[in-house]
Amino acid sequence: MTIEADVLISVLKSTVEGPVTHESIKRDVKAPLSLLLKVLGKLQDEGLIYLRNGLVEADTERRMTLAVRAVELGADLQRVSDFLKWQEFEGMAALALERNRYAAVKNVRFKYAGRKWEIDVVGCRKPLVVCIDCKHWRHGMHPSALKGMVEVQADRAQALSEALPSAAVGIECVRWERAKFVPVLLSLVSSGLKFHNKVPIVPVLQLQNFLSELPACVESVTYFARAFTHL
Repeated sequence: MTIEADVLISVLKSTVEGPVTHESIKRDVKAPLSLLLKVLGKLQDEGLIYLRNGLVEADTERRMTLAVRAVELGADLQRVSDFLKWQEFEGMAALALERNRYAAVKNVRFKYAGRKWEIDVVGCRKPLVVCIDCKHWRHGMHPSALKGMVEVQADRAQALSEALPSAAVGIECVRWERAKFVPVLLSLVSSGLKFHNKVPIVPVLQLQNFLSELPACVESVTYFARAFTHL
């Protein structure tokens, strides 16, 4: 792994709660200050961090980009994911949706069939409504547990399709005439299982590609069709 990957991981680890000093990263990476400053300067030039008054800063979007870059440079994805907050994971899902021209809403809560439901991130791009559940698991999860998560997510997507438009949910698709609700399980690490019951299980680093290809291959995955009647 390169010195740049080491610095990226240290920045991720150190900036979880906010800005951190150069010296703190130097102690963590155990690199000469001149080399560290060179790498940090490169990251700033690429727009991945801010350098201000001896402090290194990285907002949520940049931290997710730093995580992707670290993995691309050979860092272990599980190790990288340990330094990310849940909110950042959901934020990355929303960002991937927005970059593929979906209107994204996080933490969609609604009631249906006498119970409360919640979907981590919902993205709308006519006629698709992508319902994403963000899961963080370690290597070695039993396939039966993973399949159970997929089935629960399919239930959530179907419930949302049937609850709208009466549910108090401010998502764009309620103004459409029809929609296809697609359940997706999003992981930080590859599970080895890409589908269960035709429901996609997508590693977060592959989400943008998946979303770009989805309109052309939606008939090959599970979805719940719904037509809306507008008075």
